[in-house]
Amino acid sequence: MLRNVPLFGIGNVGKSVNVNAQKRTNLYVEIHEDPEANGLTLYPTPGLTTFFNLGANPSRGFYQKGDLAYVVNGSTLWEVSANGTTTSRGTLLTSGGRVDITDNGTQMLIVDGTFGYVYTFATKILAQITDPDFPASTTCTFLNGYGIVQKTNSAQFYISALYNFSAWDALDFATAESDPDDLVRVEAYSGQLVLFGTRTTEFWGDSGAADFPLARIGASAIQWGLAARWSMCEFMNSLIFLGRNQLGAVQVFLLSGNQAVPVSNPEMDYVFSTYSAVENATAYAYMISGHPMYQINFPSANESWLFDGLTKAWSKVSSGGGRHRGEIQANFLNRSYVTDYENGKAYLLAEGTFTDDGVPIVREFISRHNKAGEFIRIAKLWLEMEAGVGLQTGQGDDPQIMMQISRDGGHTWGAEVWRGFGRIGEYSQRAVWNRLGRSRDWLFKFRVTDPVKTVFVAAWADYGN
Repeated sequence: MLRNVPLFGIGNVGKSVNVNAQKRTNLYVEIHEDPEANGLTLYPTPGLTTFFNLGANPSRGFYQKGDLAYVVNGSTLWEVSANGTTTSRGTLLTSGGRVDITDNGTQMLIVDGTFGYVYTFATKILAQITDPDFPASTTCTFLNGYGIVQKTNSAQFYISALYNFSAWDALDFATAESDPDDLVRVEAYSGQLVLFGTRTTEFWGDSGAADFPLARIGASAIQWGLAARWSMCEFMNSLIFLGRNQLGAVQVFLLSGNQAVPVSNPEMDYVFSTYSAVENATAYAYMISGHPMYQINFPSANESWLFDGLTKAWSKVSSGGGRHRGEIQANFLNRSYVTDYENGKAYLLAEGTFTDDGVPIVREFISRHNKAGEFIRIAKLWLEMEAGVGLQTGQGDDPQIMMQISRDGGHTWGAEVWRGFGRIGEYSQRAVWNRLGRSRDWLFKFRVTDPVKTVFVAAWADYGN
């Protein structure tokens, strides 16, 4: 009996492969409402092409302003033009560790955990903040004319003079007081100041007071803190972050008003709980074909995950088998760019690119369980893909796809069997596997290692008893 096989889903493997073994690597899900299309399609995540290269050391900060971008690499502030040309614009007193950057329209503020710096756009001069009242700061933001910095290893935050990042007053500070936890990050969003602590998060607003303009907004604190300083970013008209509560639980949250709404499912929460460390996680967001994406990297686990805000599905993203190369992101001239976590390169993050800086991207997915309560024989299975995508020459001129079968719920896998899915122009080609045998529970793993467009449309099987 010939029928469609529901291989695709939006689930993830977590606590037990017998419950859910699904996994997508370098693929994202699109859900179709059009009855002409199959319910789900798997599309390839973007690849990376080099935009500029600042050498062996990874960049510490990446910021866009107008038609220029700014990168801190080592101890140097670099200006980046639209064609990728880099020009040195000054020197910092430190050469390692992440920096945070904001601007007030005429000045750019940079903090590195110890020192602060002001770059003036008109003069193109970078200068250290020498005001003795400026505190050592790890993060910074801008709200209603004021630069705001978090004082390192404290619950205090300070504000600058109005539209002047160089001038600070020792009395212009306040303390997050809902809980005696240190601040991890300050961030202005939607007219509010969000104060992320280790266990709690507070919301402050502009009260208009003459002496100190910011005041806490009622009883708006939430009992989730920021588990990783650089996991927070703007996403879907809000802020998204890796949070931790006072019991130590870790989840990914999206702020909805002054509430934290979890977007990581129990399976992903379990995965995060298995990591030895999450404090060094980093993240960024971008948009691809109407899908808002949040990518979070876990260096200690050497893994990266992608949350799709449209479908709510989680997928793994990987470069060469480990974590993804992307580290810090900036939107520059209406395109998304990311720095490399390991070196001084920055890349254009682009659909239609099927390598990461020339290295083929491996695409893989594990299907849903296909159970019937009794033995089912599959005489033939074929996978419908976008065929005929082969390259003119080199790897990918005859693109191949691998299939493996698990008959024990995903604990072990059979031999790899490879099939072609269409040289260039062979649009009717299908990958077909015959005489697959019998099983009570069918699980399929598919993998493409060629640098070609990889779109999974549907699967069909000839079932028997």
